Amino acid sequence: MAGSGHGSGGPPAPSPRYRYLDLLFALLGTAAFLVDLVADLWVAASYMQAGHCLWGGLVLALLGLSSLAMQCFSWAWYRTDNVELELPSGRCLAALHLLQLGYLYRCLRVLRAGWRACRVETAQERDYAVFLSHDISMLRLFETFLEGTPQLTLVLSIVLHTNKLEPFQGLGIFTASLCVAWSLLDYHQSLRCFLLDKHELGPLSSTIYFLWNFLLICPRVLAVALFATLFPCYVGLHFLGIWAAMLLWVWLQGTDFMECPRWEWFYRATVAVILYFCWFNVSKGQTRQRSTIYHGFILVDSVLLAGSWLWHNAPLHERSFLLPVLLAALVCFVLGLLLRIAYYKWFHPTLQVQCQASYDEVDTAEGLAGFRAGPVPAPVNRRMYQLSQNHFLVSLQAG
Repeated sequence: MAGSGHGSGGPPAPSPRYRYLDLLFALLGTAAFLVDLVADLWVAASYMQAGHCLWGGLVLALLGLSSLAMQCFSWAWYRTDNVELELPSGRCLAALHLLQLGYLYRCLRVLRAGWRACRVETAQERDYAVFLSHDISMLRLFETFLEGTPQLTLVLSIVLHTNKLEPFQGLGIFTASLCVAWSLLDYHQSLRCFLLDKHELGPLSSTIYFLWNFLLICPRVLAVALFATLFPCYVGLHFLGIWAAMLLWVWLQGTDFMECPRWEWFYRATVAVILYFCWFNVSKGQTRQRSTIYHGFILVDSVLLAGSWLWHNAPLHERSFLLPVLLAALVCFVLGLLLRIAYYKWFHPTLQVQCQASYDEVDTAEGLAGFRAGPVPAPVNRRMYQLSQNHFLVSLQAG
C-alpha cells in the first residue's frame, strides 16, 4: 500500500492524538491558504492595472504552476492510497483536480475528519484525521517553495527596482512570509508526530527549527532578488542551472517517495526547487557531510549573486540603506547556521539503528528506535513517515 502501513504483534504503542488544537491549526492553515490566494490575485491585478503586465503575468504563472503541481501530487496520492473513507467517484475527483480544487477539497476533508475525531474520539477517526493532515502538510510545503518563496523573491526584486513599496506589495510580502513560516512549523510538527512520547520535541525545539530555516532562507531570497534587479534576463538561467544540479544530486541519493517511477521524478524535480532556497533532507543516514556541502555551495552562490549586484552598483547613492541590509543578511546566515548546529547538538533526538530497513520491516508494534507503531490496523502515512526517518534517524553500518 502506497500511503499506509500496519503494525502487527505485541501491544501497540500509542498512536498520535488529534486534539482541538490540531483542528484549530488545520482551520488556520486553510484560512491562510485562502488569504494568500486572494492576496496573490490582488497583487497580479494591481500590476496589470498599473501597466506592468509582465510582473502580473509572472505572479499568475507562479500561482498556476504551484497549483498544478499540488493537484498532480494530490491526484497521485488518491490513486495509490487505500485508506480514504467516503471518497466521491473517480470522475468527480478528477474534475475537482482539473478545476484546481483538489487541495482545497483535502483541507475540507481534514476539517471534517478532525471535527469527528475530536467529538467522537474513536481510534479510526483519530488515525484517519492524522493521516490526512500529513498530506496537507506536505502539499503546503510544496506550495510554499513553488509559489510563496519565488513570489516573495519577485516582489522584493520589484521593490528594489522601483525603490518604493506599494500597499499591495507589502501585503504580498507579508502573506508570503507568513506562509513560509507556517509551512515550516507545520512540517516540523508532522515529523514530530511519529516520535514516541519519550522522544517528542518541545516547543523550544520547533522554534529553533523554524528560526534556523527562516534565517537561512531570508539571505538567499535577498541575494536572488538583488541579482534579478540587475540581470532580470539571466536569473532564469541561474535558476535552471542550480535546479539541474540539485535534481542530479537528489537522484544520486536514490529517493523512494512515490510509488510510480514517473511520479518519483516529478517529486525529485519539486525537491530540487526547494533546495534552490532551503535545505531539505531526502535520505536517511548521516547528513552532516551533505548538509555542509549544500550550505557551503549556497553560501558561495549567494555571495556571488550579491557581490555582482554590489560591483555594478558601487558606489551606492540612492540605495545606501542596502549595505547594512546586506551585512544583516550575512549575520542572519551565520546565526542560522549556529542555530542549526545547536538544534542538532542539543534538541534533535538522534535515533540510532544498526542497519537500513524497508518500511514494511520496521513498522512493527515495537516501533522503530523511538518511532510510533500505530494500533492494528491504523493507517500510517508512509510518505511523512519516511521523511520523519530521514530527519530523526541515524543509521549505523552493521558490524
